[in-house]
Amino acid sequence: MSSPRHFLTLLDLSPAELRSLISRAIELKALQQQHQPHELLKNRVLGMVFEKSSTRTRVSFEVAMTHLGGHAIFLSPRDTQLGRGEPVADSARVLSRMVDVIMIRTFAHDIVETFAQHSQVPVINGLTDLHHPCQLLADIQTYVEQRGDLRGRTVTWIGDGNNMCNSYIHAAAQLDFRLHIACPTGYEPDATLLRQHQDRITLTTDPNEAARGADLIVTDVWASMGQEEQAHSRQQAFTGFQVNAALMKLAQRDALFMHCLPAHRGEEVTAEVIDGPQSIVWDEAENRLHAQKALLELLVR
Repeated sequence: MSSPRHFLTLLDLSPAELRSLISRAIELKALQQQHQPHELLKNRVLGMVFEKSSTRTRVSFEVAMTHLGGHAIFLSPRDTQLGRGEPVADSARVLSRMVDVIMIRTFAHDIVETFAQHSQVPVINGLTDLHHPCQLLADIQTYVEQRGDLRGRTVTWIGDGNNMCNSYIHAAAQLDFRLHIACPTGYEPDATLLRQHQDRITLTTDPNEAARGADLIVTDVWASMGQEEQAHSRQQAFTGFQVNAALMKLAQRDALFMHCLPAHRGEEVTAEVIDGPQSIVWDEAENRLHAQKALLELLVR
């Protein structure tokens, strides 16, 4: 039996495959808008393992499988032996004998790596503390729909050097764009990734410097899930890292704004920006559905 193909980071696709997947996501979106059936995964089953809760991840994957003619099973920590201490490898061996593909949303990245190692079916990283590649698929699709290829563009990340920022580093390498990262000292992205991709990255503590000339500005909440107890200290550290109208004016005239949501208006972004004409966050949120359909089709078929 050949090894299944997994999607744990953007590097699991070649640059050509990534571009092809985005094109396919746009096609699948058009099919849905035209009410054309596309039951490409009829009778296939997706097992969704959630150790971290989410609105967008659960709904997008569940609806994707329904549109594709398959079925999705939602498993929270209360529903699985994994939540009661069963070894990850054992859960992977059992679950992968019953479903056709598995999506995991969890904390430590090594959990999805171990799961994939022992799974007989494709495993998708729905989010870990280190990477969020499914969100990047949606972000890339949204930018391509609005402005075309990201090659040669400048993307600016403002805020925490978190899982999203790490996945943007992978995207810069895969799609050949410059990435400006502005974050407070002590909140930088993964050091290994910075070293590996230093030729594409400009790292600064000055958001204004990072925003100058950008084609796309992206941010995220200052305290992610599991960091609630750090909320106060983070709020102090990130003062001055808000995406507001003044910062957007430093970017290109036709620059766009993205946020993976949920957003805290008045903290990492002002209402004026996220609800304004440069914001494409709602298209970005919707595109989780279409990009993940293309991903499921690629991995399962």
